[in-house]
Amino acid sequence: MTRLDSFTVPDFHLPFGNSKHPQAARANAEATTWVVRHELVTDAVEQFAGIGFGHLAGRVSGEVPFETVVLLAEWMAWSFVLDDQHDHLIRTGELDAWRPVVDTITTYLETGTADGAPARRNPLVSGFIDLCDRILDGMPEGPAARYRAHVPLMLRSLDQEAGNRGAGGRPTVQDYVLMRRHSSQMLPMMDMVEAGLGLDVPQRIHDLPEYRALIASAVDVISWGNDVFSLPKEYSCGDNNNLVSLISSWEGCSLPEAVREVEGRIQARIEEYLAGERLLEETLEARGETDPQVRAAVARCVRSYEDWIIGADLWQRYECTRYSDERFAAGLESAYTRPGLVSVA
Repeated sequence: MTRLDSFTVPDFHLPFGNSKHPQAARANAEATTWVVRHELVTDAVEQFAGIGFGHLAGRVSGEVPFETVVLLAEWMAWSFVLDDQHDHLIRTGELDAWRPVVDTITTYLETGTADGAPARRNPLVSGFIDLCDRILDGMPEGPAARYRAHVPLMLRSLDQEAGNRGAGGRPTVQDYVLMRRHSSQMLPMMDMVEAGLGLDVPQRIHDLPEYRALIASAVDVISWGNDVFSLPKEYSCGDNNNLVSLISSWEGCSLPEAVREVEGRIQARIEEYLAGERLLEETLEARGETDPQVRAAVARCVRSYEDWIIGADLWQRYECTRYSDERFAAGLESAYTRPGLVSVA
C-alpha cells in the first residue's frame, strides 16, 4: 500500500436536498441510553454517543413518528457495536467466539426463539432480540421478509471481511463491491425506513432488475463515500476492506490518486442512479403498473434512497465524530470497545 501523506475528503456533489428530524439529538441520547442499559457500552459513553447515530437516523427516516426514529437509531447504535466487536475479535484472533453469537441471531430470525442457546444472554444477542421483536411488531409482510433475509447476509459479509484480512485475502475490486453492499449494513435499515413510512412496495417490484439496480446504485454511492471517510483508520491498521486501498493496490497508484478514482466512480454512480430512476418509471409504465398506491409507494421509496445518499454524507461530514477521532484515524480500537463482550453470557 502506498503512503497516505495528506488526506481531504472531496465534495461528492450529491444533487439531493435533505432535512433532519427536529428531535434527532434526542433520539441520539435515547439510543445511547439503550446501549448502556444493555451493557453494550460501559466506558467512554460520551465518545460513543459522538458517532451521532440518532442524527443519521433523523436524516434518513423521513416524516415518521419520533418513536420510529429512536428505534432506527437504536438499531444503528447496535450495528456500530457489532461492527467494532467483530473488528476486535479479528485483531485479537478470537473469531471462534463470533459463531455462537451469529448462530443464535440467525436462529432467532428464523424461529423466533433462542431458548437454550449459550449466547442467549450475551448483550449483543439480547440487544438484537429486543430490537428485532420491536422492529417486526406490526411490520408489513414485504419489508419484514426482506429484513429477515438481509440480516443474515449482513452477518455473512462480516465473515467475508474477516477472510479478506487474512494472509492473501485481498479481494478483487468487483468482489469487494458486491460484499460491501451487505457489510455496509444498510439494507436492513432501508427495510426499516420503508416500513416506518407506512410503505410496502410489492415484492414483484422489488424483484425488477431496474429496482434492484437502483438500490445497488444508492448503496454503492454511500458505501464508497464511507470508504473515503474511513480510509485513515483502515490504512493505519492494515485493513484492506476499503475501495480506495484496493484500487491503489490493484492498479498500482498512490492513495491520493485512488481517492480521486473513487470520487470519479461515485459521480458516475450518481449519474447511473438518476438514469435508473427514469428507467424504473418507464419500466413500470411498460408493465402496466398503474395502481396509484403502488406508484406512490415506489416514488416515496425512491425519494428515501435519495435521503440516504445525501443524509449519510452530511452526517459523516458534520455530525459524526467517529471518522475524525484520533484513535480511530490511527487505526486503534475505540475507547468504548468492550473487550470480552462477545464471550459474556
